[in-house]
Amino acid sequence: MRFLAFCLFALLTVFQTQAQTSSVTWKGDLAAALQEAKTTNKPVLAVFSGSDWCKPCIMLKQEVFDQPEFAQYAQDKLVLARFDFPRSKKNKLPAEQTKQNEQAAAQLNKEGAFPLVVLLSPEGKVLAKTGYRPGGPAAYDAYLTQLLAKR
Repeated sequence: MRFLAFCLFALLTVFQTQAQTSSVTWKGDLAAALQEAKTTNKPVLAVFSGSDWCKPCIMLKQEVFDQPEFAQYAQDKLVLARFDFPRSKKNKLPAEQTKQNEQAAAQLNKEGAFPLVVLLSPEGKVLAKTGYRPGGPAAYDAYLTQLLAKR
């Protein structure tokens, strides 16, 4: 019985470690993201999405941003910021987050494009704007590397 408990504990520890290494932190505040970018000298990847109504937004999140390969890529290369604009009442964001999302959109997404991915220098200069691209995390990571190489 002890051996079985030990095996179960070891297995849970492995799964927990894998989950921790594949998760990344997304900021919901553009100013905080830019501050971290200055401190770490990394560009910001700011994502504007409609998580409950925009099909390409949902696909981009599922196919790229939720994948461990993207988390591994982004961990040492990017500061991540996400600004979501859900439409369903059940997905309504807190008022403070909605305000921060609207401020970020007024600065970077005046056109109201969804999904919109904006790469920013640590100083806040727009380096590139893009959106959904098929091919999964490997293709998206390669594309971002290409965009960043131009800076």
